[in-house]
Parts: sequence; C-alpha cells; structure tokens
Amino acid sequence: MSTPVAPHSRPTAVTHEVTNQPPPLTGHDAADDAVLLEGIRREGAAWHVDELHRFGRYVGSEEAQHWADQANRHEPELRTHDRFGHRIDEVEFHPAYHSLMEASVRAGLAGAAWADERPGAHVARAGGFMLATMLEQGHLCPVSMTYAVVPALRRSPDLAKTYEPLLTSRVYEPGLSAPTAKRGLLAGMGMTEKQGGTDVRANTTAAVERADGTWRLRGHKWFTSAPMNDLFLVLAQSPGGLSCFLVPRVLADGSRNTFRIQRLKDKLGNRSNASSEPEFDDTVAWLVGDEGKGVRTIIDMVTMTRLDCVLGSAAGIRAALAQAAHHARHRSVFGARLVDQPLMRNVLADLSLESEAATTLALRLAGAADRAHRGDDGERAFLRLATAIGKYWVCKRQPIAVAEALECLGGNGYDEASGMPRLYREAPLNGIWEGSGNVNALDMLRALTREPASLEAFHAETEAAAGADARLDAARRELRAELARAEDAQLRARRVVERAALVLQGSLLVRHAPTAVADAFCASRLAGDQGLAFGTLPAGTDFGALLGRLPA
Repeated sequence: MSTPVAPHSRPTAVTHEVTNQPPPLTGHDAADDAVLLEGIRREGAAWHVDELHRFGRYVGSEEAQHWADQANRHEPELRTHDRFGHRIDEVEFHPAYHSLMEASVRAGLAGAAWADERPGAHVARAGGFMLATMLEQGHLCPVSMTYAVVPALRRSPDLAKTYEPLLTSRVYEPGLSAPTAKRGLLAGMGMTEKQGGTDVRANTTAAVERADGTWRLRGHKWFTSAPMNDLFLVLAQSPGGLSCFLVPRVLADGSRNTFRIQRLKDKLGNRSNASSEPEFDDTVAWLVGDEGKGVRTIIDMVTMTRLDCVLGSAAGIRAALAQAAHHARHRSVFGARLVDQPLMRNVLADLSLESEAATTLALRLAGAADRAHRGDDGERAFLRLATAIGKYWVCKRQPIAVAEALECLGGNGYDEASGMPRLYREAPLNGIWEGSGNVNALDMLRALTREPASLEAFHAETEAAAGADARLDAARRELRAELARAEDAQLRARRVVERAALVLQGSLLVRHAPTAVADAFCASRLAGDQGLAFGTLPAGTDFGALLGRLPA
C-alpha cells in the first residue's frame, strides 16, 4: 500500500509558465519615430527635437502609462452639493488625471505656442500633442480647447490682455478660484444645445446686456466638456443675433458664477474626461467679438480644435500600430516570428502606410497653421480647405485602422489589460467632435464656393508633385474636374472630399516619403490596386521598406 504524498510536498505545477508573450511596451522613447521626426523637421521645428525626445521618454515610461490606465478606470465624479447642502458644481478627478494634465501643460501643449515667437512653435506643439495622445486622449480635451481659445479671444483685445498671459502659461493649477489669482488657466467651449446640435443657430440660450457692460445668460448646454476649466466661450442669442460670450466659472471677487452642472455624460470612450450639461441662470458673461457674429468669432476656436482632431486621430492610428508591431515582433507562430509571416507583413505594411499618410498630412496642417498665424496668406487659404478635408478623412480612417491593429493581437487585444480596447473606444471620437463627417464635407463645399483662394492654394499644393507619378497626376486631373462640377454637389460631397484627401496625401508622400512608401500609396490608394481591407497590398510591394517605417 502506497503512502499518500502530503499536499505541500507535491511537485510545483508548470502549467503557468509564460512563454511566447511580448514584454510590456514600456521604458521606450515614443518620439523615436522616423515619420514623426521627419515631419517635425520638415515643417519647421527641428529646434524642438531634443525636447520631443524628452517628452517621448515620459510618454513611454511605465509610470505615465499607469497614470493613463488609472485615469480611465477611476472616472470623474460630479459633486453638485457639499455635505451642508451648498451648491458647488464641482467634478473630482483621480490623482492620475492631474498628473497627466500637469505634464502636458508643462510641456506647452495648451496655449504656450501662442506666446512663443519662434517659427515652428505650433509644429513643435503638434508633435508633443501627438505623443500625449498616444499616451492618453481624454485629458487632452481641456488642453486642446485652451490652445484653441486664444485666436478667438483676440477678437476682444481687452479680454485677451487680461487672460491670454494665463492661458499661455505652462503652469497647471486645478481648482476653482478667481481667474486672475491663478498662475495658469484652462478654457472650454459651450456651443451645442439639445434642440439643435450642429445647428447652433437654433440655440435658445438667451443673453441680456446690463448697464455695467456685462451680460447675463440663461439656458442649457447639451455637451460641454471639461467643466472644471476656468473660462468658457459660449454661444447665446442676444438682441443683435447669435453672439459669443466669455463665461468664467469664478468671478473676480471670488464668488461662484452660476454654472449648474446637471449631469456628466456617460460616453463610449474618453472616460477620463468629464463632459457635462451646464445650466446658466443669470450667469455673468462678457461679449467676445461683435454682437450677432458669434459663429464667426467662435469658428476661430473650432478651426484649431479641428486641427487637433486630425493630429489626435493620426496619433491614435500610430499608437495602435505601435502596439501591433510590438506584438508581432515578439510573438512566434508556426515556427517563425509573427512579423516575418507574409500575410502579417502585408497587414502591418498597409497599416504603416495608412499611418504615415495620416501623420504626414496632420503635420503639414500644423505647419500651415504656424505659417498662417505668422502672416502667410497662402498658407491661411490652404489651411481653410485642407483642414476640412483632413478632419473628414483622417478621423474616418482611425476606427478602421485601430480595429485592424487590435486584431493583430488576437484575443490578447480584446483584453482590457492590453490597452487596445481603450484605443478602440477612443477611435470614433474625433470624427464626431467639432463636426461629424457630413459637417466637414459640407464645410469643404462652403470653402469652395465662398473662398476660391482656398481652392487655388489646394491645387498649388497638390500640383507641387506634378510629373513625379503618373497615377497621382491622373487622380489629380480627375479631382480637379470633380471639384469644378456644381451639380449634385452635396450628394457627391463625401466622395469628393475622400478623393481630395487621398490626392493631398499622395502629393505629400511623393515629395517627402521614401520612394517605396510613395509608390505603394499611389498604387493602392490612387490606382486602386488593393482590396477593401487592410493587408491587401499587391505582391510587388516593397514590404521591407514599409515595415522599416514602423514606430519602435
């Protein structure tokens, strides 16, 4: 008869030995990226490369990635009243959110570029914004709106004189207090209302002027993000028509302005960012710009946030691609590394091509914005049309590209611990914020009819590559004919804006990317030599060259 073995003396089980799993993608420099660095240098911010690497090491650090995870797992919480019953309308954030905010504001990603006189300052900021997006997108909503508010606020020089030095600060000072008592401010925007949405001219929020030159607002906004910011630009109906107003959360004497937060939105993604429905009731405000010209005033802010949507979507694609490439480099299947398997090489190369086209276009827009703000009328005209085109297309491509990148990880990518589900939930956001696809397609049509200089500037940009690739030349000629057609313009708008984006990307890549990249783009995106999904590039593609452009 055998003697039983005591449980504690049994051999250790080996079923939990971990093999063939990639290490965490941490401890790296996220700015070690040829496509990003080439674009930064090309668009005029070579002087910022060393600082970009410093910020890239922060983005790639284990600590920063932990903050990103925690800020999304521990979501903002609304506190309408204190324990004594006083109305306070405050939102509490996890400490990780504040850590992310402090790092991004200190890096100059909010309003600092407006106070930097160096050529390329807005390009430098764009590079940092893309890196921060790759880390965590939600906290960048207040950062983006603070950046965007400055040109709109300049329509009222007295207000700009008071607040711009604080909006361009690199100091993050959370909490509600009198704006001029703080070392740095954050700004937000309140346009949409429940009955109108995009149709802001249907707004019902009312504004009444007082004898002291201030105004009083009454109404309810439907989607106002970052309600703990210090200042907001708000649209309201005044006797002279729809106008733009500056609303501080706290007045100069330290008293709370009426800004009743009715609820926080329960959103698909962007969970770290609080989006709210504020109610105004005798809320103190100051007119920004001319009365009755509210849309014209606030569009200066919208234009800059649309640029950030393009930058953010390009970065979101690149973040997902980096995860897919890292997984494929460290995972083996059927006796070979996944990155060396022909079909996976096709998928990754196709995603890399999509990402490079998006990143190159986004940084070109940032360069145009920088030069436009410094007085270049041609770049201003180009930016007017190209922003609508880029906003439509790059934001449309993000959800598809992120889904494909997630699939590269298989079931591991569907697990929250991988970080890919968060990237996937964020992917549709930029396509909705600051105008959905239809809004931007129609905005393109408005630019074509009302601002012919923008079309001339667009043609000049795409024709800079004339003669370099026959497929691009043919697509450019076809696009010119489409843009000149007036009949069924709205019905064809999506088709035309898509083609315009591809021709613009093709022109940029033919001039600036390696030959293999430009050739693959023109063959697949312009000449149609690909299927409907990623990973369908033709056999003659230089896959090695495309894979060499993958982020580290």
